[in-house]
Amino acid sequence: MTRAELTEKIIAIKIKKGLTWAGLAKKIGQSECWATAALMGQMQMSEKEAKAAAKALGLTADEAKILATCPYRGSLGQSVPTDPLVYRFYEIIQVYGTTIKALIEEKYGDGIMSAIDFSMDIKKQPDPKGDRVIVTLNGKFLPYRRY
Repeated sequence: MTRAELTEKIIAIKIKKGLTWAGLAKKIGQSECWATAALMGQMQMSEKEAKAAAKALGLTADEAKILATCPYRGSLGQSVPTDPLVYRFYEIIQVYGTTIKALIEEKYGDGIMSAIDFSMDIKKQPDPKGDRVIVTLNGKFLPYRRY
């Protein structure tokens, strides 16, 4: 079984059993965002986390081993995403990417925001005009090294 096939199986089990990402994260012992990324095939679980995920989802020992291997990261491919929600994040980067880059460089200097030393949080904020989505991306600043 490939990691992509396992991801599809996990999603199908989650739907069939009426599970939530938050509930699975709690059983795995990680944050909702990290655990979801791991179950979607983008993070490597520890053996303990993989066993907890397997128990919660009814996966085999071999499938748990897959969850504990290093993944090939990047799930979107090379073309522009077509899913409307994912596309909006692509659009945000297309429109605001240079602004984000300019502001980070002005505040920190020449460098990048780490996607390795990183955390993410997604919250729902009720609003009478329509609920708001709050996405927090928190990455360590890594300056480019002079050599």
